[in-house]
Amino acid sequence: MERRVSNETEHPISYERGPTDSPLLEETIGERLRSVTQRFGDREALVVAHQHYRATYNELSEQVELAARALIAAGVHKGDRVGVWAPNRYEWVIVQFATARVGVILVTINPAYKAAELRHALNRAGVSLLFTAQRFRDADYLTIIDEVRPDCPDLCKVVVLDGEWQEFLAQGTCVDRTGVTEREASLDPSDAINIQYTSGTTGLPKGATLSHRNILNNGHFTAEVLTYTEHERVCVPVPFYHCFGMVLGNLAAMTHGACIVVPGESFDAHAVLATVDAERCTSLYGVPTMFIAQLAQPDLDTFDLTSLRTGIMAGAPCPVEVIKQVRARMHMTQITIGCGMTETAPVATQVRADEVDERSLTTVGRAHPHVDVKIIDPATGSTIPRGTTGEQCTRGYNVMLGYWNDAKATANAIDGEGWMHTGDLAVMDADGYVSIVGRIKDMIIRGGENVYPREVEEFLYTLPQIDLVEVIGVPSQRYGEEVMAWIRLRQGAKASSEDLVAACRGQIATYKIPRYWKFVDSFPMTITGKTQKYRMREIAVQELELNVAA
Repeated sequence: MERRVSNETEHPISYERGPTDSPLLEETIGERLRSVTQRFGDREALVVAHQHYRATYNELSEQVELAARALIAAGVHKGDRVGVWAPNRYEWVIVQFATARVGVILVTINPAYKAAELRHALNRAGVSLLFTAQRFRDADYLTIIDEVRPDCPDLCKVVVLDGEWQEFLAQGTCVDRTGVTEREASLDPSDAINIQYTSGTTGLPKGATLSHRNILNNGHFTAEVLTYTEHERVCVPVPFYHCFGMVLGNLAAMTHGACIVVPGESFDAHAVLATVDAERCTSLYGVPTMFIAQLAQPDLDTFDLTSLRTGIMAGAPCPVEVIKQVRARMHMTQITIGCGMTETAPVATQVRADEVDERSLTTVGRAHPHVDVKIIDPATGSTIPRGTTGEQCTRGYNVMLGYWNDAKATANAIDGEGWMHTGDLAVMDADGYVSIVGRIKDMIIRGGENVYPREVEEFLYTLPQIDLVEVIGVPSQRYGEEVMAWIRLRQGAKASSEDLVAACRGQIATYKIPRYWKFVDSFPMTITGKTQKYRMREIAVQELELNVAA
């Protein structure tokens, strides 16, 4: 693929544009689903193991159209906001495609939300209709909805997927098919179609607003990088409410006529392995902690994973040692690393499936098709030379329309030239490969020295005793910050903090060696499997009695 880089040869700057030889899709999600169904109607489109659900593209499209007609029957208009609050299940996928067909903005709500967070999401977006599960894990959704509903004046109707789904679909028979056709004719690829809540460093979550063009193209080009065809069977254990599941999973598979395979309503390592084996999946997704959990399964080698070829590891820094094990033990020789954020729909850079050199292990790849990436000095905004560290910025079709009803937050995130400021600290090499050093807010400044947690974590992962590690900064009256490592040891392994300090000496600079060590069995986690470093800091400040330094 042809790539554009800086014209400066002596001191090239950290800027690259992804390939543009394959055109952007200028169609809506509904139009793409229809064209794919015409080509691959008899092929399997969706398999949801825990619900014993299977559908071909013909069958899925019929259910999507009926749901779209039911939405019209429910009085939902173009641009209205419809929420879905549920773990992964087949109805979620149908709602995703049906709302797109009638121009409704789908508000995806984190299944882990409690009352205050749900109230904020519903009111901020003005959700008028909510699809919900009855419960998830220990949360009774219906009790929570009853609690917040008096404070949500826009919420007119709630459809409980457990028990009311078929009744909802039946209402669609009252609307003629031409109702959907006419609605679709009024839609444009640039229309807002999705609001996803992203957790900021301060304040309540903001609603990143995404268009058909944003997410359909990002799914399409992610599939292109993975070299998908209609023969792929894509195992999606990551949550649908997040871009990883609904864009890189559902839309990437759909754009190429591939099959979406859902192993469970939430992640379970054993269920994922069993599903890959039973369904002969060719691609598997996950954040690093998910792959670590699968590798740790004592019966891993009893599953037949030889059908696997590729997949995506993303959502958090991907340790090199973990990638190597996934390639070797899970047959994913073409696993790719992707990087981005909800606000960029989400992927901005990705390793190509056919890249197997050292940079496919240590970088997050190059700029995605039709996407510009640059690295700037956060203080001055100037694009910096390649090989130096700065903030990654992204520009292109994939940048969100903005934060819903929040012009100030949008202006703070997207500058006047359309660049999304990601907050990621990154380095671009001479060939345009990007390495993520860390987050600006996560960088540790110890006595004037910059310490990048990712660098320390990568070294610690080379130690045979360590299964999972997270490095954070904690307050210090003397140095401003000190380095702390949270460690989970491999099953049966033993190590003390003294042992680990000894292993670090002579291997990494003294100022990078953690001052504090905490051995744990589990980490504070989000529902997507990301560790919550801010919670780890809070816990550390209390346990180490660092309140004065803080």
